[in-house]
Amino acid sequence: MEKKSSHILNASSNLLGFSLVIITSLKISKISHSTHLDEFAGIACIFFAFSCFFSFLSIRAKSEERRTRFEDIADYSFLIALFCIVLAVIIVTMNII
Repeated sequence: MEKKSSHILNASSNLLGFSLVIITSLKISKISHSTHLDEFAGIACIFFAFSCFFSFLSIRAKSEERRTRFEDIADYSFLIALFCIVLAVIIVTMNII
């Protein structure tokens, strides 16, 4: 099985920063109360953080069974977080149009 934990860690940490920028900009502009965008970005932050954590554990795991289990958890957490970001983009698009 191809090891993808380092790729998941890199992508999820970058997108975690992106999600935090979304939340911060919404709070600064004081429009977070009028949309659900900050909720989706907050959920994405949590799942990106889980993804970072489990991909790091996968890299550091000694046994192949644990490495595979942690990598799967990181992979699914990353997928859920991506779905939340897509929902946030859809909300932004619908509010602009």
